[in-house]
Amino acid sequence: MEALSLPAALSLVAGGGAGLSPELRAALAASLPLVQRDYRFERVWFWGCIQGVRGAYYIAQGLGPDRAFPRALLFSGLNCLDWSLLTPATEEMLALAEEVKGRFQGDPSFEYTLPVKCPYFSLKPVIKEEARLIATIEEIDRAVGIVPRGAFVKTPLGSVHENRHFEGLSLVEAKKLSSYFHFTEPANLKNKTLLEKADLDPSTDFLNSLEHDIPQGSWSIQLEKGGSVVVLRSLLWLGLTFYHVPMTKQFGYVYFGTGEKNLDLPFML
Repeated sequence: MEALSLPAALSLVAGGGAGLSPELRAALAASLPLVQRDYRFERVWFWGCIQGVRGAYYIAQGLGPDRAFPRALLFSGLNCLDWSLLTPATEEMLALAEEVKGRFQGDPSFEYTLPVKCPYFSLKPVIKEEARLIATIEEIDRAVGIVPRGAFVKTPLGSVHENRHFEGLSLVEAKKLSSYFHFTEPANLKNKTLLEKADLDPSTDFLNSLEHDIPQGSWSIQLEKGGSVVVLRSLLWLGLTFYHVPMTKQFGYVYFGTGEKNLDLPFML
């Protein structure tokens, strides 16, 4: 991914970063390079913002050499200058967070009382908002964190790296959902037939394509900025916006929302 300044990246997305004041943008531009240096990440990017009732969570992700390795999460709830490292998500966190409904409060120490039907009720009757935040970011990344086809390659040893030869999608390809992949562990690649696998390049086609997402119609794809930028928006996680400038290495995604899945989507299509 070609490195862009924060203002440049947000400007490629119509409405992207609308909730960031000039002061917060300046704070992010100053603090993220320091986070990268202090935690010895290879790269740090601004993931987005989850807006709570009484406050907001600004999220950044730190990446190491292997892009498929779990990404480190950091959040700032005040000024985008002071960052705290979050623990990795666990399956238990994800299961507990699924039981919580409604808006985030904006307080990491806030505790939600879980319903009795929760399978973990006897072990942990409450979940802190910090754990819910971690689980929600993980769920959003798994469901709608995407990259263009060919942007990353998988080595024979299984590690994933940026493709130095990737020069962007053509304008024709950039307008197809099949040209974008979920940047997470593939769920159904192994179920493809031998004939289907024959057309795949194992070094680049190791992820799931968006064209088979359920429900169908959960993505909108548009040309913006005079046709120079392709923008995809998730209708399942409202607030997730992905951009790609065709024929360049410029792409990325950002989330600005309440951290709530659009459960009504199947009835809206």
